[in-house]
Amino acid sequence: MKKHSFAGHTFNMINAVLLTLLMIVCMYPFFYIFIYSISDPIQASQGLILLPKEVTLSNYTQILNQQMIGQAIFISVSRTIIGTFVTVLSCSLFAFTLTKNELPLRKWAYRFVIMTMYFNAGLIPWYLTMKGLGLGNNFMLYILPTAIVGFYVILLKTFFEQIPPALEECATVDGAGYYTIVFKIILPLSLPILATIAVFSAVNQWNTWVDNYFLVSGQKLRTLQMVLYDVLNQSEMLARKMREAQTQTSISRPVSAISPQSIRMTMTIIVTLPIIFVYPILQGYFVKGIMLGAVKG
Repeated sequence: MKKHSFAGHTFNMINAVLLTLLMIVCMYPFFYIFIYSISDPIQASQGLILLPKEVTLSNYTQILNQQMIGQAIFISVSRTIIGTFVTVLSCSLFAFTLTKNELPLRKWAYRFVIMTMYFNAGLIPWYLTMKGLGLGNNFMLYILPTAIVGFYVILLKTFFEQIPPALEECATVDGAGYYTIVFKIILPLSLPILATIAVFSAVNQWNTWVDNYFLVSGQKLRTLQMVLYDVLNQSEMLARKMREAQTQTSISRPVSAISPQSIRMTMTIIVTLPIIFVYPILQGYFVKGIMLGAVKG
């Protein structure tokens, strides 16, 4: 018994050490980017390990003062909020419809949804379709193509089928229609899976930049991710422009240096932090929803 207890404690200690090391390996790159972004660019270029050097927010101040950043943040936030709402609502209504036996060709429609997860037409057909629908240089480009997502529909349908049918039957007897049943019974009981879908959709909307890259040519509809892409590729030119602009507007004050590397690090933090805060808020719903939605196939 003592040997077993000693072996168990040894295993737990080794397991804790290994998991701690794994956590450090996973978190350190992001931590390094963060301390670099709040360090003086000149001091940071000489090397960082665990602590920032000469803590300053000048990197954030100079980047957020750029006009393109403010517009990009507005577009990204609008896209994420509106796109997530439309996706959750559309997928929920469609998934609820697929649970009804009276729907003609219900099984074929569900199989077609599953097929979309395995087959992709490719980039060129997607581009031609989006242009044909008039979604080029159009904000709806960020909303309509993701209104229905096969994976989300499957999760929602599986979850809805686990809700006792007696609830719908009682509501029907009392005169409730489909929309009343959906919005007053089904959706309130499905908050875990809805939160799960919302997290998936919000992360996808926030991180996506390919549609912006191929179908948006103007500056007004550029997303924050697209700005980050440009910054990573043109950070030296951007750093030079920011130094020149600061020199012209603050001749009487000393100009703080800003390097291409500090621009990359700061922009990465600006783009990453908002979506990181979403997970802790919805984590409880997320875990519960993904487990319940995967019980039945």
